[in-house]
Amino acid sequence: MDSTGLLVHLLARGCRVYGISYDYGQKHKLELDRLKSNLNYLSSRGHEISHEVVDISVLGTLYNSSLTTEGWDIPEGHYEQDTMKQTVVPNRNAIFSSIAYGYALSIANKTDEDVNLCLGVHSGDHAIYPDCRPEFYDAIHQAFTIGNWDSERVYMYLPYLNGDKYTILKDAQESIEKLGLDFDEIFRNTNTSYNPDSKGRASGKTGADVERILAFHQLGVPDPVTYIKPWEDVLADALKLQQKHKQAPSC
Repeated sequence: MDSTGLLVHLLARGCRVYGISYDYGQKHKLELDRLKSNLNYLSSRGHEISHEVVDISVLGTLYNSSLTTEGWDIPEGHYEQDTMKQTVVPNRNAIFSSIAYGYALSIANKTDEDVNLCLGVHSGDHAIYPDCRPEFYDAIHQAFTIGNWDSERVYMYLPYLNGDKYTILKDAQESIEKLGLDFDEIFRNTNTSYNPDSKGRASGKTGADVERILAFHQLGVPDPVTYIKPWEDVLADALKLQQKHKQAPSC
């Protein structure tokens, strides 16, 4: 959802996009299939996007996380609960950013143009994922700058770093309208759930699910993806969880 919002954000601004995605052994690999559907839809509307999938699926056997380790159930509940730390994949965004930076620098040198490395990270993930925080990207970009020739050609573009999933949705809604595309079609072709079922239906129960559901509710439109329960039910569950979290005492 975050990267898709960023994609339409860039297209609406007339950018030439070189997309890169990762198979890192994630259980919710459905997101890559949904992306293919979106790329086909965008192509049918005249938006051709260069895109590569990098296979680093070996990380699924090397790294310890509920998102990649077989037999480890995905925790359910609000994102800020301690159990959500089980969904952290060690050093994931450093690896993603490093590969993407090398790709961006290669494009810059090949085309003799400056390139932005664009990522859809946002503040809603700051509490659980240290590698989504501003100081992380400040530090890693500094390291890339020190460690590469011609690094002045590549900039970091993180438009949602201080926003949340609602920020992304609202921005995407405006971008999609500008592009003359179908909002529901775009977001139907995404997956945020960490544990979709065999039919591709989102559980509505993981932290990522809850955050997404509440963002669509704030925007005032139902989420077009299919959940295991009707939208009204998953929304009610998410709102109850949000209220329970607000009432929990802080230590």
